Amino acid sequence: MNHRITEGYMPFLGYQTYYRIVGEPSDKAPLLLLHGGPGSTHNYFEVLDELADTGRQIISYDQIGCGNSYLDGHPELWTLQTWIDELMAIREHLHLREVHLLGQSWGAMQAIAYAIDQKPVGVKSLILSSGHASSSLWASEQHRLITYLSEEDQAAIRRAEATGNWDDPDYLRANDHYFDRFVTSTDALSPECLTRPKRAGREAYLYGWGPNEYQPLGSLKDFEYTSKLNQITQPTLICSGTQDICTPVVAASLYEHILNSRWHLFRRSRHMCFVDAHREYCQVLTAWLQEHD
Repeated sequence: MNHRITEGYMPFLGYQTYYRIVGEPSDKAPLLLLHGGPGSTHNYFEVLDELADTGRQIISYDQIGCGNSYLDGHPELWTLQTWIDELMAIREHLHLREVHLLGQSWGAMQAIAYAIDQKPVGVKSLILSSGHASSSLWASEQHRLITYLSEEDQAAIRRAEATGNWDDPDYLRANDHYFDRFVTSTDALSPECLTRPKRAGREAYLYGWGPNEYQPLGSLKDFEYTSKLNQITQPTLICSGTQDICTPVVAASLYEHILNSRWHLFRRSRHMCFVDAHREYCQVLTAWLQEHD
């Protein structure tokens, strides 16, 4: 079904935040999507547009620093506080009194911090998709995943970590192999939104997270919320894949500590379960949203 798509911009910190709304307002709480990165853009979430078929608005936005909200030359901005403030601003700007909140990867970290630190009202449920509550656990699990790569790739990554030379061709090739195996890849059959050129927020990623997934050196390096997860009161759906950089160890650490939570593990899925197990993901998510409206 073709739904009306509304695009717009919200003033934020003297800059502009782009948003995209699929569908018409209804009595169902909208689904608000928080993309990964930091700096990844909303693009890949367009594979979830079909969820609007259930009569629910699907809302995404490009967080400041990437995509249609691109900005660089401001390393001081790339902090948790900036992105949480932006999330609160977008809810207010779009009058989202009640929402379901889905965060993927870094977006799930954001949703966790928002739920715990801000105690927001009107969040009917959380969906934490391939995210984490502990940067140290994440880093150690990534280093375990690296051991599944070839000896050559492992050596190239060790060298880059020792020297800080993230431009070394051997390291870049190894990192590509890691991405293809555990994160995502595209081919001629991939949806257009996954292959469309995008303005990734490289500065936002570098200063917010680090040079790659396994080296948290940026402002989020001390993100440690595991011991506070019991403060989350919203019903929470945890999604992850069996071949995901959000390993079952990471997902289990969320499930173990969030009291009212359910965990769905998608077979043969990497970091973007909603792409690798698209049909199943949409079915699981639709049922979850209906249950918690």
